[in-house]
Amino acid sequence: MLKAVILIGGPQKGTRFRPLSFEVPKPLFPVAGVPMLQHHIEACSKLPNMKEILLIGFYQPNEELNRFLSCAQQDFKISIRYLQEYAALGTGGGIYHFRDQILSGSPEAFFVMNADVCSEFPLPEMLDFQKEHGDAYSFVILGTTANRKQSLNYGCIVENEQTNEVLHYVEKPSTFVSDIINCGIYLFTPEIFQHIGAVFQKNQQDMMLEEQSNGWHRAEVIRLEQDIFTALAGQGKLYVYKTDRFWSQIKSAGSAIYASRLYLNQYHKTHPERLATNREGGPKTRGNVYIHPTANIDPTAVLGPNVSIGTGVTIGAGVRVRESIILHGATLQDHSCVLNSIVGWDSTIGKWARVEGTPSDPNPNDPFAKIDSETLFRDGKLTPSITILGCNVNIPSEVIILNSIVLPHKDLNRSFKNQIIL
Repeated sequence: MLKAVILIGGPQKGTRFRPLSFEVPKPLFPVAGVPMLQHHIEACSKLPNMKEILLIGFYQPNEELNRFLSCAQQDFKISIRYLQEYAALGTGGGIYHFRDQILSGSPEAFFVMNADVCSEFPLPEMLDFQKEHGDAYSFVILGTTANRKQSLNYGCIVENEQTNEVLHYVEKPSTFVSDIINCGIYLFTPEIFQHIGAVFQKNQQDMMLEEQSNGWHRAEVIRLEQDIFTALAGQGKLYVYKTDRFWSQIKSAGSAIYASRLYLNQYHKTHPERLATNREGGPKTRGNVYIHPTANIDPTAVLGPNVSIGTGVTIGAGVRVRESIILHGATLQDHSCVLNSIVGWDSTIGKWARVEGTPSDPNPNDPFAKIDSETLFRDGKLTPSITILGCNVNIPSEVIILNSIVLPHKDLNRSFKNQIIL
């Protein structure tokens, strides 16, 4: 029997995802038409003996999360539960805190995955790899190849090329260590808890010594990457399964558009019914486009490539949308143009208006390039990136909004470029 744990973080995380994370917890943000988490859940539910999926995070249980869980349980016919941490306990602390829940029913192994990655989730391959490598007590990290410069932004893995054993692990090194990076998807056996437990005890002892330690430094805060993998490397316990299929982090709103493109492309194999086709009386689509059945789109509109249109969206005549996500209830009036942008819930874009961003895609000429999680500002200027409209933003007719971030509930009255509109 197998289980899966998805680490969903909490409200003080995902700050780079603002203003979109104001309205919906980041893990429920729609990527390629469905909540980010649903891609993980779907991959897990396809494994034949997967019995339960546990979400661990420190969001207050809210209506949206509950609704998502109950719909997902019905759709995938599998038990899905949310376990709430009392504080941010780190990637290892969360699973250790809820170890009894994870181990109940005695699973042979369980997956642990971060919610903010998009991937083809080669879970069956990781299971086969675990059987072939090492003993029943070995742990597997999913890895992929990055380029030298970008590898410094990730956990780096040095492997034994014959056995794929992890010899050395460094989280975000300051100089080049390896071009194999950690994808944030792991396959563990129950034995992992002995290793996390040892770190927990050591933390407790350290706290005894410090006595008057800071309140926030709890013994329970344990990071899988720095505290566990670094120690396990080179002990014959940790292996890396390298994938050459797609993988990306979803840290910023800009990376959500790139993730959307990767998933829409995968739909050709997994969900062709989710991709719009050119039909009589329907809008023209180019490339991969997802349109929710409740959207109302004028047949003269042209959409795509890489566009997803949410529930109840209205799109007028002659509208052009490309490389964008249009969230539910938004209205794009006649002849407006939206490129490389995310249009927030219930926002309105006036006639002949243009909303445009700058794509932050990886270098297409480098097969190992990943998306850069850009800082918001560079040299005192706003870095040109995806344009984001928060919820309930009104863009008047005939204006241009370029490389800007507009916070929720704004009525704009002129054009803006390279600004954050508070």
